[in-house]
Amino acid sequence: MRRAVALTRVVRFSSGHRYWEDAWPEVKNREVFGEWASPHYHGHNYVMEVTAEGPTDPSTGMVVNIKDIDTVLQERVVALFHQRSINEEVPGIKAPPTLETLLAYFQERLARLPGQSRLVRLRLEESPELWGTWTEEMVTITRSYEFATSHRLYVPSLSEAENESLFGKCCRASGHGHNYVVEVSVSGEVDALSGMSVDLGELDAVVEREILDRYDHRNLNTDVDDLAGLNPTSEVVALAIFDRLKPVVPGRLVKVVLWETSRNGFEVSA
Repeated sequence: MRRAVALTRVVRFSSGHRYWEDAWPEVKNREVFGEWASPHYHGHNYVMEVTAEGPTDPSTGMVVNIKDIDTVLQERVVALFHQRSINEEVPGIKAPPTLETLLAYFQERLARLPGQSRLVRLRLEESPELWGTWTEEMVTITRSYEFATSHRLYVPSLSEAENESLFGKCCRASGHGHNYVVEVSVSGEVDALSGMSVDLGELDAVVEREILDRYDHRNLNTDVDDLAGLNPTSEVVALAIFDRLKPVVPGRLVKVVLWETSRNGFEVSA
């Protein structure tokens, strides 16, 4: 039996949309869509990752010919969406054009792929700070945030030589800093009126209060109660962030990813 291999192809398109129902009064639009309510359009340079999985063809060695995938994506995505107003010009969009709505739309249109491949994942990025992901298990919405902190990696029970051997220059007494990026992924039931699964304004407020205000421009060794007595590695910090957010985020917390640098990421999942 041939093992399955997953192939990911990236497609880009630019579209405009708005969160506003003309038939509703302004007060209802603002109640449903919050700070994003506007009768005017705004645009995004969308980036979508399409992941297909299947066995490799014994003659070609491919899961599916990338040229065939590209043809499908051009016909079913780019031709319909690029340089279009989603609300008025894309057929079949019956709900507000949120990430959740668009992921459901693309999942249906891309359900049948060439060859023996099948769609297993979609990731749709609206901006570098906001994207949604569809898998067969769930849809998640991810927001990205930044904070700057300093820390020192040091275990008091170890000797100076042992600490230096373990942590290198990260154990220097003066400490060092990072511009951390934390990605918070949540899931929830999609609201029929707004087309959203979580209140992004509420999520932003929770992360601001519980994480950014608590961590930004602090010393992790001395200034953050959640880390008291702990060696503040990024693994430890990622776990602390997950545990603090889990009971208070809107929807269900699925995953936290903490990027210490562009090369080092640490993931905690539910």
